[in-house]
Amino acid sequence: MSLAPSITMSRPAFNSLPLYIVVFCLLWSFAFVAGKTAVTYCPPLMLLAARFSLAGVLILGITALRGERWSLSLRDTLVFALIGVANNALYLGLGYTGLQSVSAGIGGLIVSANPVFTAVFAALLLNEQLTWRKITGLVLGLFGVGLIVWHRLAIGTDSLHGILFTFASLASIVVGTILFKLLAPKGSLWVGNGVQNLAAGIVLIPFAFTLSSVSEIVPNMQLLGSFAFLTLGGSVLAYVIWFHLLRVCGATAASAYHFLMPPLAMVFAWLVLGEHVALRDLAGIVPVAMGIYLVTRPAAATPSPVPR
Repeated sequence: MSLAPSITMSRPAFNSLPLYIVVFCLLWSFAFVAGKTAVTYCPPLMLLAARFSLAGVLILGITALRGERWSLSLRDTLVFALIGVANNALYLGLGYTGLQSVSAGIGGLIVSANPVFTAVFAALLLNEQLTWRKITGLVLGLFGVGLIVWHRLAIGTDSLHGILFTFASLASIVVGTILFKLLAPKGSLWVGNGVQNLAAGIVLIPFAFTLSSVSEIVPNMQLLGSFAFLTLGGSVLAYVIWFHLLRVCGATAASAYHFLMPPLAMVFAWLVLGEHVALRDLAGIVPVAMGIYLVTRPAAATPSPVPR
């Protein structure tokens, strides 16, 4: 647990950034598989209400046990709570509802369109520069994702109902990403993540017990393992790294890493769940990789004029 606080206390050296990116991508993409497994044995809103509440209590409890002072102002606490509703309660509540009738692979595919919409709104609201290089990268990434989505829909194994819920989930994470950059909460990301999780859990609890029942839960090791990963790896570690990437890389560049989720989610879904992966699916990886490179590559420095 000591990793997360260290992320928030000081800006890491440049060479540590690739490690954070790799860990984030692995955690985030595998979460689709863990989520698909978990909702098979537990109603999605009840699962998420328990996950977020436990994660929030763990984070804030560890902070209290370490004797750390509360580092957030009232304004920043409310901002993190608002982001928790968008980034956790709505994003995953809608997404997990969709996962009941779509594959883990298609869920990861749809949500990976996040960079395209984030880049547009970041340019409009955050004054982030949308260069032709970034536009080309975003188009390539969207094209690669589209290739895979088109093939998966042609197979006919995913329901339109679940796909619509997943698109609503996509809209929620775009809103949450823009809110984080627009409102720019200060203070510890570790504590802020605790507030975010706790707020999401509190919001979801009444909906979970109204729309589902505890009797629908099927206790087993698959559910326990998935819940443990989603709580510790997803809600605790992945979100702290995500907010750190937003601060360091900007909304557009950080969101571009979501283009890595489709191939990773499909590979994990194939390995763990036995979901079918065709060669046509894998053909979309090449433009996705090119798109990420173009969006995240630092702009060339402008040469200084030579004195005459």
